Amino acid sequence: MWNRIWAIVTKELRQLSRDRMSFGLIVMIPLIQLMLFGYAINTDARQLPAGVVDLEQSSYSRALILAAEASQVVQFTAQYSSMIEAEAAITRGEVKAVLYLPSDLDGRLLRRRAAGENPELSEPLGQWLVDGSDTVVASSIRGLRNMPLQEVVDQAFVPGSPTLEVVQYFNPEQRTVVNIVPGLLGIILTMTMVLFTSAAIVREREQGNIEFLITTPVQPFELMLGKIVPYVLVGFVQIAIILGAGNLVFDVPVRGRLDYLAMAAMLFILASLTLGLVISTIAKSQLQAMQMTVFVLLPSILLSGFLFPFEAMPRPAQVFAEALPATHFMRMSRAIILRDADIFSLQYDALALLAITAVGLLIASSRFSKRLN
Repeated sequence: MWNRIWAIVTKELRQLSRDRMSFGLIVMIPLIQLMLFGYAINTDARQLPAGVVDLEQSSYSRALILAAEASQVVQFTAQYSSMIEAEAAITRGEVKAVLYLPSDLDGRLLRRRAAGENPELSEPLGQWLVDGSDTVVASSIRGLRNMPLQEVVDQAFVPGSPTLEVVQYFNPEQRTVVNIVPGLLGIILTMTMVLFTSAAIVREREQGNIEFLITTPVQPFELMLGKIVPYVLVGFVQIAIILGAGNLVFDVPVRGRLDYLAMAAMLFILASLTLGLVISTIAKSQLQAMQMTVFVLLPSILLSGFLFPFEAMPRPAQVFAEALPATHFMRMSRAIILRDADIFSLQYDALALLAITAVGLLIASSRFSKRLN
């Protein structure tokens, strides 16, 4: 009996060693997860892009700005002249927060000093305007409310009210589900669209239909395009289910225009489907296609900003994440659904998805040969 069992074990090990895809999956999945969680994933938001509205333009306001930047939580990348410009920048996603310093900052400092033993009479020196749709970012900015004034004025202050107020836009209640539901659109569509199309060509080969396709006058580009069109409708059905259930069950608002969301979803679905077609032209079986899909799905979950702040990742990880369709759609869906952004202010991500679709179609078409060998 043991000899027969050992013979089967030996046979399975030899077969596994010949299957390069399965062997690579065994080795690479632990390494990828180790690298992602140990190097790229960071739950502590640092160097968040922020703007400033400084109406005081004094030494005190400049000292307060430097003190905020010294915390390494924010990095001021833009300066605005009014609150309207600052709010528009947050809506477009250019910055995660804006520090607003009023024109009477000196007077507020004097009144705060005069409050002395009555700290409850103290008034905040300014405000943080925060994109509250990302709960991790909002939590990090809230930590800057009680900035030590000794760094601004060389004089001790009696602790009182927070130094700065925090105004959270789009999700003032800080409900995690508000941030999660729009992100789920990208993750679920990535899972289904890539998985469906990654087995498209392989399935034709395994079922013996590839010979019929070879004898038809259909060109490779036409075949690739025809393979992805039916799944576009599937993608929109899934979007309707997620948004509908999210709104009815979890009361997740949809503030943006549905036509903008449909345009963004169309770009993302096409990019995901073409990525699946590329995998389909590489894989030799449907099992291999499913295994290769894992290499797309895992980074899409961890690096796209779905669970962890995109800005908190190191620069090399951000560059890699920019090549994933889910990263661009994650930004677009949250901007449209939660911040009521228009599609024209998200043109960078839209063009990136178009580029991924075009490159994917070219690669898939060039790899598909109308020959049996």
